[in-house]
Amino acid sequence: MRVALIADAHLSGPGGPAGPLLGQLAALPAQGCERLVLMGDIFQAWIGSPRFETEDILKVVDALRDLRRQGIRIEYVEGNRDFFLKDSVYADAFDAVVLETAFEVNGVRYLAVHGDGLNDKDWKYRFWRWLSKSAPVRFVVLHTPRRLAHRLVHSTERRLSQTNFKHRAALPEEAIRRYAERRLAEGHDVLLLGHIVQLVGVAEPGRGREHLRGTGEVQQVDPDRDHEDDAAHDLVRVP
Repeated sequence: MRVALIADAHLSGPGGPAGPLLGQLAALPAQGCERLVLMGDIFQAWIGSPRFETEDILKVVDALRDLRRQGIRIEYVEGNRDFFLKDSVYADAFDAVVLETAFEVNGVRYLAVHGDGLNDKDWKYRFWRWLSKSAPVRFVVLHTPRRLAHRLVHSTERRLSQTNFKHRAALPEEAIRRYAERRLAEGHDVLLLGHIVQLVGVAEPGRGREHLRGTGEVQQVDPDRDHEDDAAHDLVRVP
């Protein structure tokens, strides 16, 4: 099974317009992709309401729906800039909206997580993240005037960014190690993380680690690669 991964495209923000990503998505069926895992923050901010819809959101959602019609399973792992996508008007673009997802390729067991909440010492960020996705905030965002709701969302995101800055200024190796040890002990071989500037694959001890830039480009887990050497090195960039 060939699995494609996309993390932190931040379209309509630092990631620019959706055009390049749309081209990569359109190429997936011909490349033999059977599963697509979107690891969060595909847009600079994505709110599950047509009140906040942009042309790029419409184009990406249409592309994802088309991929599903062609038989590709699509899972969306929520990031810190994704709000209320589950059960929204965009829900039919995904097979599932989740906090994490696991899959297996050639006997190697992968776990994909967005990764923004792995640092248990950053309690301020974890609190603001929880609050920003809570039911009361959802009600306010979806029922207040559009301009005011926009201000609320951007204000919340600024707070998230400010509280998380200290822990994102450098790659939190110790936090990743603690988190990886706990999750790999559950039976996974490779932990895939986005959010922290890079898409990071953390293999079980002795099997190495690969860092791939999380610029929103499609990465794939290639079933044709030899997995005996290094389970984390079978992430390949799509041309």
